Amino acid sequence: MILSCYGISHHEASVEVRERFALGEHASVEAGRALCGPGRADEMVVLSTCNRTEYYSVAPRAARELVEAEVQGNLPTAGFLHHEGEAAVRHLFRVACGLDSMVLGETEILGQVKKAYQNASGGGTTSRFLNKLFQRSFQVAKHVRSRTAITRGSVSVGSIAVDLAEQIFGSLRERKVMIVGAGDTGELTARTLRSRGVQSLFVANRSFERADALARELGGRALHFDAWEQEMRDVDILLSSTSAPHFVITRSKLEPVMDERADRPLFLIDLAVPRDIEPSVNELDGVYLYDIDALQGIAAGALERRRAELAECERLIDEHVHDFMTWLARETPRVGWERFLQQHRAAQLTKLNSA
Repeated sequence: MILSCYGISHHEASVEVRERFALGEHASVEAGRALCGPGRADEMVVLSTCNRTEYYSVAPRAARELVEAEVQGNLPTAGFLHHEGEAAVRHLFRVACGLDSMVLGETEILGQVKKAYQNASGGGTTSRFLNKLFQRSFQVAKHVRSRTAITRGSVSVGSIAVDLAEQIFGSLRERKVMIVGAGDTGELTARTLRSRGVQSLFVANRSFERADALARELGGRALHFDAWEQEMRDVDILLSSTSAPHFVITRSKLEPVMDERADRPLFLIDLAVPRDIEPSVNELDGVYLYDIDALQGIAAGALERRRAELAECERLIDEHVHDFMTWLARETPRVGWERFLQQHRAAQLTKLNSA
């Protein structure tokens, strides 16, 4: 019996390549079923996200080459990864913990791993070994999160901006938000604000159709680009990310607005390059301005703190890998299991000697 992982990920494959080989939930289940059967794999889980498409298989030794060839037929040659035995186990545990992610320590991947396993299990392509492996990976992720700070502190500028808004206002549920510029950056941050409870949302964009489409999707209201100033009196948070070559929001425009707002603070997020918001607005009472350099500086600090947790994360994962491989050696059919255990112990000894 051979436990393997085959696939592609953001480490070696570009987004254009990953898009071509990504699979939806139904397609992932069908791909797993097609690779299982007599003379093929006994078990299969297909994990497909925006950053990876990976096949986890358990197959008889005699079917190993056939399974690998069939999986390779579903993926590009360039960037193709292959892990076997202990390396495959460690890889899945690192993936579930967010250590192999594009953003170190991100938590979304664990839900995606769980969903891929649930789909494969429902599709009838998992049994004793992959059930144990994936369930253990969920335990490992929980253990690593509880014992380290690998997931703490936001590392994307959008999330950091929202964290700062919550520090200023507390709950965002009753706050009014305006998005000036409905491009990708503004849209992503608007979605983050919406997920944190924002109910009232205005969207202003040079293309009203684009503003209207985003506003409808997020349950907000679209504004014509030249009408945003009229709504500023009631806005608590303004996020700007236009492609204008000059300041869109200036001190002269904001000063009279702030005079009418009494003591209500205004939080400004400038994600544009070149900047949309004149820096001197930060001198106005009650105005809190953060541009992309400030947010990236905070993100860099959070990412550095996460990196400092890597050694402890890897140590915890090693413990779980050792436990799983010991269990696997016991559960492997009697013929050849002694050799299997010897290989695992030799790998452990090599690692200790190189440490």
